[in-house]
Amino acid sequence: MKILLLADPFIPVPPRHYGGIERVVHDIACQYVKMGHEVTLVAGPNSQSPGKLIEFGENGELTTKLNFSSLAQLSRIFRREIKRHDVLHNFGRLAFLLPIAWAKIRKVQTYMRYVSIKGIKIVNGIGTRNLIYTGVSDAICKTGRPGGGEWTTIYNCAPVESFVPKYDTNPNTGPLAFLGRLERCKGLHSAIEVAKKAKRQLIIAGNISTIPHEKAYFENEILPQIDGEQIKYIGVVDNIQKNELLANSSAMLLPIEWYEPFPIVLPESYACGTPVLAFPNGGVPEGIEIGKTGFLSSSTEEMAEQVAQIPSIDRRYCRQIAENSYSDSVIARKYLELY
Repeated sequence: MKILLLADPFIPVPPRHYGGIERVVHDIACQYVKMGHEVTLVAGPNSQSPGKLIEFGENGELTTKLNFSSLAQLSRIFRREIKRHDVLHNFGRLAFLLPIAWAKIRKVQTYMRYVSIKGIKIVNGIGTRNLIYTGVSDAICKTGRPGGGEWTTIYNCAPVESFVPKYDTNPNTGPLAFLGRLERCKGLHSAIEVAKKAKRQLIIAGNISTIPHEKAYFENEILPQIDGEQIKYIGVVDNIQKNELLANSSAMLLPIEWYEPFPIVLPESYACGTPVLAFPNGGVPEGIEIGKTGFLSSSTEEMAEQVAQIPSIDRRYCRQIAENSYSDSVIARKYLELY
């Protein structure tokens, strides 16, 4: 097939550190090429593609506002490219499809975030042709279906073969890990509380937000608790550092406080053989087999108690789930079946 992939321009594809959507786009693009398909990636500056690359827009802060300059650039790109491709798969904002709403090309719109029903109704209401939607969890599809259209769940993936699992990490003494944006909704404060209640070391990795209130959250509530020993912050990490962090941890903590679509750190953790302890928000419960790949809890007290149950989880089974359900090759094939 000839596949046209589209991403928001704010973060390069792939991202060096933070960037969940952009990471998935690059992973499946590489798989498509490996399988013999032709790929054209339309993404922001500094991106890389295993096939053809067309850059548009500007890197910078993520914004919900529609940039009409970027939309104009896309219109010109679409005029050149859509007749050369079999399918357009958009991982960016839905409004990017407006210039080709009535074009015959098959279109897939993927949501890795809570869905705006208003936008869905507008796009469906103008008679957009050959468009189907996917969400990265049943929870996300549930938020979109009231707007109409055909919806399918396809989970996020990780490049499993790039991660080396470790099965001899001591579940009783190995550190706990926290990996993600250091923002309140990700629940780092709760992860620290769990580590202290369980009397275990917590190693934190992730980027500090530049949004003023989130930066203040880190500086006022998190930083004073980082002592470099029990609570340790190692900064942002690439895939190699991420592998080392997760593989050497007894479990990853995911005490999220928002409607989490489906975190990529979940399959990444499993790929390293590492179980996950989480709060059951959004699509997270769909990715955890209780007692087999991790545990769900409703409080820091309950999660701290579950730390003692980590030895009951088979790290090899976590890796198996990553390979069978969340690998980049498995998810790429699911999208291809949809195309």
